[in-house]
Amino acid sequence: MKTILNALAEPNRLQIVELLRDGPLTVGEITDKLGMNQPQVSKHLRVLSESGLVEVQPIANRRYYKLRPQPFMELNSWVESYKHLWNERLDRLDDYLKKLQGKGEDG
Repeated sequence: MKTILNALAEPNRLQIVELLRDGPLTVGEITDKLGMNQPQVSKHLRVLSESGLVEVQPIANRRYYKLRPQPFMELNSWVESYKHLWNERLDRLDDYLKKLQGKGEDG
């Protein structure tokens, strides 16, 4: 999980992931859309690939990068576990605040 979060923490890599949400792209297409140079994009794609977030699919003489669903499903499960925890805490806080309001109306 830490590797995935570290990869996504860099703004340019997050932008690349956002672009790839719409489907596979080549390095050149990503370069054009982000206005970055090709070596920078390739470096970011290598990090994303090493973290397991993207995979390369060679078609003819081009290499298409696309998102891998598994790491995002794992990330979603991790976030959901915290969502459940915070929902419980917020419900308890809500109950406590209602209790306090009730005491204030009595006094």
